[in-house]
Amino acid sequence: MKKLITSEVFKYLFFGVLATIVYMGTRLIAFSITESATLSAVIANITAIVFAFFTNDYFVFNQARKGWFKRLIKFAVARLSTLILDLVLAYLLVTKFPHIIGQFVGDNLSMVNAIETLFAQVLIIVLNYVLSKLLVFKDKK
Repeated sequence: MKKLITSEVFKYLFFGVLATIVYMGTRLIAFSITESATLSAVIANITAIVFAFFTNDYFVFNQARKGWFKRLIKFAVARLSTLILDLVLAYLLVTKFPHIIGQFVGDNLSMVNAIETLFAQVLIIVLNYVLSKLLVFKDKK
């Protein structure tokens, strides 16, 4: 059990859940203040990216303190690229070509959106881990 809890993948998923909670909480608070969905989403994304970086840097990948700012920039670029992937998948599979998924769920757009969201999030979680592991967090303590 201890081996599982201290594994890198478990810590990555654990702090990923916390980052999601930070995102959701920040987005709700920012929306209640600004009443702008777009602005609150941007604020929440920035907050979640910063939170995820520091938890990944310190707890998940055990990085040396030196060079953290360079890693932060790489991490932000990687996360923004997966955000773009998320937007592209949503546009293509829900807006532009909903029948690709819709043919399996009676063209119910809510179901298409739910399936695409699940598919995209699994892909993004795996891609974020790979990008973090291979490109960002390489300076072990």
